Amino acid sequence: MLRPRITPCLLVHKGGLVKTVGFKTPKYVGDPINAVKIFNEKEADELIVLDIDAAVNNAEPDYRMIANLAAECRMPLCYGGGIKTPEQAKRIIGLGVEKVAISSAVIENPELITRIADDIGRQSVVVVLDVKKRMFSKDYDVFTKNALNNTKRSVFDLAAEIEKLGAGELVVNSIDRDGAMTGYDLALAERIRQTVKIPITILGGAGTLSDIEALIRSCGVIGAAAGSLFVFKGVYKAVLINYPTLVQRDELIRKALGMADVELK
Repeated sequence: MLRPRITPCLLVHKGGLVKTVGFKTPKYVGDPINAVKIFNEKEADELIVLDIDAAVNNAEPDYRMIANLAAECRMPLCYGGGIKTPEQAKRIIGLGVEKVAISSAVIENPELITRIADDIGRQSVVVVLDVKKRMFSKDYDVFTKNALNNTKRSVFDLAAEIEKLGAGELVVNSIDRDGAMTGYDLALAERIRQTVKIPITILGGAGTLSDIEALIRSCGVIGAAAGSLFVFKGVYKAVLINYPTLVQRDELIRKALGMADVELK
């Protein structure tokens, strides 16, 4: 059966690798290229790199940085930040990136999903939705511009629309859980899983490998992304790039799925 993906997510701010808490107070944790080299050695399933400055500053993607990352990366690479046109997406794919992630631009121009999918293929189009739980509600609002702008759109309604428009994958990022390392929002993950049929990755909240196991047990074959878990180590959060071995991942996935002898691909 298909293997649930376990994906490091790297945030780039002012050219450096940072980690945030609740989308605030970015803490410098190193150089993106060095992090990619380490994840290469650890044979990560794939890698998500998000430039958190681009949308807020209405800036172009940093093509030089993207080219350097793609040249170094030996795993599937998804890049997001500042992509507003099909031409930008095609240029990034041409640099050796497998997937492009779009977020704020989708809210402003939903048809952009279809236009980019027509140019580079649906499988290469990822939409990232940053969400926050509504007070006294089971629904979640979608935010843009690093959680500065509340669109007041329900993530579940928007997810269904995004799938129809041609997105190949959906990443749902919990603002409430960002950097908290207290576990994924499983209620959110389960409802998203029931809403769309395209591949889904959940981001925000992972503090241990047990949190990833809980997500897979709850939702089945799903992507589990994490930032803090893979850049911090120990109770004092010392900066140390880490990632489970292939044996550890297989054991975790089989345990979560309750299938000791399943063959993973």
